[in-house]
Amino acid sequence: MTAEQIRFDGQVAIVTGAGAGLGRAHAVELARRGARVVVNDLGGALDGSGGSSAVADEVVREIEAAGGEAIANGASVCDRAGAEHLVASAIDRWGRVDVLINNAGILRDKTFKKVTLDDFETVLNVHLLGSVYVTKAAWPHMLDRGYGRVLMTTSSSGLYGNFGQSNYSAAKLGLVGLMNTLKLEGQRNDIRVNAVAPIAATRMTESLGIDPALFERLQPELVTAAALYLCSADAPTGAIIEAGAGYFSTVQIVEGRGVSLGADATAEDVAAHWTAISDMTAAAPFSHGGEVFERIATALTKE
Repeated sequence: MTAEQIRFDGQVAIVTGAGAGLGRAHAVELARRGARVVVNDLGGALDGSGGSSAVADEVVREIEAAGGEAIANGASVCDRAGAEHLVASAIDRWGRVDVLINNAGILRDKTFKKVTLDDFETVLNVHLLGSVYVTKAAWPHMLDRGYGRVLMTTSSSGLYGNFGQSNYSAAKLGLVGLMNTLKLEGQRNDIRVNAVAPIAATRMTESLGIDPALFERLQPELVTAAALYLCSADAPTGAIIEAGAGYFSTVQIVEGRGVSLGADATAEDVAAHWTAISDMTAAAPFSHGGEVFERIATALTKE
């Protein structure tokens, strides 16, 4: 049985960092499936320096040559005015924003000992605050229409850590926290917020020492299937999908069963019960932070 094709006819999508790699793949496929696309890319170097509109213009030409409709935007996502201008360009041209894919990113990898605070802050600004600024600008339009799909781009580095990427990892896990709250705040207005954790061959990963044979198989287009599903009308909300080379897996933050040690528990008690406290055999995900309080309250009533 073949599933009904996912389409975006009549919808308007914004894809940040869409001049190359993952963003380009997402933008091109969205357009192929009927969306009108704002192709945003500052056109800077991998570390975020410089800028040129050429890469975004080239993707627009590619979309138009295939019969699609797109416009280029060269705003910096980590500039508040630029983020507002990005969303305004979609509203001015087509009057709506249905899909937002926050994909723009840079790298400034160094160990925590060596990384400067300026470089740490710059990476946070692009990945985390850049996603905040663009989503904040699009959010009122989605609320007004009673529909929206927002995709954050997280990473296995944020979910699990990666040597030399403290700034990048902090930003990427921060996006999961942002997603988890926005999924709750957008629910009443059919705004669904998800995250994709890509494993792809891009300029951001070519220096990570990945085996060349594997690198060849990690084409960005193979992540786009997950990205577009998470932006579709029937998408879940609050989901994280790890995707690469045709592999897809959901990722969840889970909590163990826990142990109630009483109000007079000491550090020594925690140490003595560490095996039970760290037991994850009955781990389960929570849908919101309040469920943690509910679990504690339940435990207290049993004392």
